Amino acid sequence: MAERLLSGKPVEEDAPLEGSLRPRRLPDYVGQEQIKENLKISILAAQKRKESLDHILLYGPPGLGKTTLANIIAAEMGVNIKVTSGPAVERPGDMAAILTNLRAHDILFIDEIHRLSRVVEEVLYPAMEDFFLSWVMGKGLGARNITLKVPPFTLIGATTRFAMVSAPLRNRFGAIYRLDFYDEAAIQVLLRRSASILQVEVQQEGLEEIARRSRGTPRVANRLLKRVRDYAQVTADGVVTGDLAREALAKLQIDPAGLDDVDHKVLNTIVQKFQGGPVGLETIAASISEEPDTVMDVYEPFLLQLGLLERTPRGRVATRRAYEHLGLPYKDKQGTAQGALWSTDDDATAGE
Repeated sequence: MAERLLSGKPVEEDAPLEGSLRPRRLPDYVGQEQIKENLKISILAAQKRKESLDHILLYGPPGLGKTTLANIIAAEMGVNIKVTSGPAVERPGDMAAILTNLRAHDILFIDEIHRLSRVVEEVLYPAMEDFFLSWVMGKGLGARNITLKVPPFTLIGATTRFAMVSAPLRNRFGAIYRLDFYDEAAIQVLLRRSASILQVEVQQEGLEEIARRSRGTPRVANRLLKRVRDYAQVTADGVVTGDLAREALAKLQIDPAGLDDVDHKVLNTIVQKFQGGPVGLETIAASISEEPDTVMDVYEPFLLQLGLLERTPRGRVATRRAYEHLGLPYKDKQGTAQGALWSTDDDATAGE
């Protein structure tokens, strides 16, 4: 699946410019005020004791700044950061090599930490608690246990699927923070800073239009700002006004609520093909030619956040607000009950 413009997941083509928009220090990081305050206290306390920071787990939807926050923590602590991801660490030896190359108080950042294999996790347990590695090499009578000391370090894990992080690993983190979606005011502050870095003039009404459609996600906001900037430079004098922002975003098929054509396809499938639901997840996925996990992880969260969709034990149901957004008459209870006949998935899958 080609990555959507409104997805909070990183896109390779945006990586060089996205790096320049990332804040480098804690005061420049917009939003998540409670997390920032707690981190500031923890960092100052660790520096006074000349110790490593407690291990930190960051979770929340993609695009909210987990990687940025990890790099800021390293900068505030004045230490190096090693960045990797769960799928990239395949064997216990890979993890051992990473840990033994760290210096005292360095930070190891593992993105998608929920995707670490169980055998790699088991190498992490003693390293996180007592700063040593222990694993068995060989088999049978030739097997031998190897123990290796590692310098004190801080593990920062990031995940979009908190429930998939195993309990033993989760319990070894000293601090667990959930990053929330941003409100429009915070997104406007972030956009104003990004516009300054990109050297693009954006009027207040233009900022409001982009912020309104950014899904409360900084990565999406910056991505839309860059697309609108391109449109302004090609079709106008480079100034992003309210009218120009609306025109550019309309051409990108992003409506005032922040929904794109794929979101509309999901809603129309439930409303028009299945009379508003309930309809099972796999049925929806098959109808729009997507994988069930993609529908559940990528498309549904924002629709649920806006109150356009409900999850029930029997499947997904379009709400009255969804009908109003699509400009369709709302189905009464009788129509909804008839729609239940279309739910073909088993209850366990439908109610996820």
